[in-house]
Amino acid sequence: MAQHGTPHFHNSEGLDRIEIGAKEFQCVGANPPFDHPHVFLDMGHDVEIVCPYCSTLYAFSPTLPHGAANPPGAVFEVERA
Repeated sequence: MAQHGTPHFHNSEGLDRIEIGAKEFQCVGANPPFDHPHVFLDMGHDVEIVCPYCSTLYAFSPTLPHGAANPPGAVFEVERA
């Protein structure tokens, strides 16, 4: 895959909307142990998508770097083996 990998985001704060710097990503719901299945989402040509598990609205922001989020705490750090 690309050098950046697939970013992961969570909504542990229960926000209505999270801006992200990616159109392809994974939503994990909330931080473990309260996460849901880690679902891959692809916005395609759209600029928003709703997670089918937790109903978080993710909005693409071209001003954010790849994998970043607003708020920054919504980025989920994946542990690499």
